[in-house]
Amino acid sequence: MIKLSFVTSDGQEITTTARAGISLMEAARAANIPGILAECGGACSCSTCHVYVDRDWIGKLPGKAEDEADLLDFAFEPDEETSRLSCQVTLTPELDGMRVMVPERQG
Repeated sequence: MIKLSFVTSDGQEITTTARAGISLMEAARAANIPGILAECGGACSCSTCHVYVDRDWIGKLPGKAEDEADLLDFAFEPDEETSRLSCQVTLTPELDGMRVMVPERQG
């Protein structure tokens, strides 16, 4: 299992575990993380699963695809370096311990 930490916009840190192969968004939804709306259900057609990946972890992720980068333009206060759509981050064993922050609001 992969350990994940989500920091909500009010500073609450929620730690959960998830299996490799699912998306970060699916892990967030399974753990009822507040602020991850995921309105499109992971189809990469909205930006309501936006997160900020901790700078210590961003280099362990593959680069953003063009459609993800385009959708991040519609996210709330996107950060060029750390913003990701959690539906586009597939969990791997290398991400064990990853920490992400949930924005104040989505889209």
